[in-house]
Amino acid sequence: MSLGAHLVELRKRLFFAAIGIIIGMVIGFLISEIVIDAMSAPIKVIADERGQALLNFTNVTSAFDLRMKIALTTGVVISSPVWLYQIWAFLVPGLTRKEIKYAVAFFASAVPLFLLGCYAGWTVLPHIVELMVSFTPAAASNFFDAATYYDFVLKLVLAVGIAFVLPVFLVLLNFVGVISAASIIKSWRVAILLIVLFTAIATPAADVVSMFLLAIPMVILYFAAYGVSYLHDRRKAKDVRRLEAELASGGTV
Repeated sequence: MSLGAHLVELRKRLFFAAIGIIIGMVIGFLISEIVIDAMSAPIKVIADERGQALLNFTNVTSAFDLRMKIALTTGVVISSPVWLYQIWAFLVPGLTRKEIKYAVAFFASAVPLFLLGCYAGWTVLPHIVELMVSFTPAAASNFFDAATYYDFVLKLVLAVGIAFVLPVFLVLLNFVGVISAASIIKSWRVAILLIVLFTAIATPAADVVSMFLLAIPMVILYFAAYGVSYLHDRRKAKDVRRLEAELASGGTV
């Protein structure tokens, strides 16, 4: 394809991706109240227990702004099959068969792990909110700015979701020959330290339960990435030995 044809194809893919996101935003706006209720659940629990927690909207437009933020985020998530397919359809013609196989395996494993990570972040959210509010003096009250609280929830959920996908990147780098399984297992102490540091930052350091709820599955995924990489390296080494044996015996490749 010429450069002009590539640009036309890119424009078409971007148009369909934008349509999908817009439709997803409409759906997200319609269900935004449900999302706000789910996000506010930890605050409502604290309010029932302490009577001093409230989700606060600071100005006239902040409620609408929050709904638009939720609509955009929800729309991007809902329409992800559409825009991911558009990206895929644009890139596939330039990939080799082997690269396509790796890409399919990457997406097939990365998406469920990302969703699992988001669910893990959502699971520990109430514990984090409860712990943070516990530091409020008895004579004070908590007024959570709605926009700030939403950003906090979104960053926590996305950060944990992305962290769960990182082992897939390790496997992908191994399959393309950038790193070996031996180098992955050699760095296991550093990896566990980084995982603990990440979970300590993503969750309050004093909340040991939430920290381990995130750290344990991430450590398991790290060693699972090593296991997949080890099997791949072992099969690759076996193929190399077989090829060398054929060449030594005078065979043809």
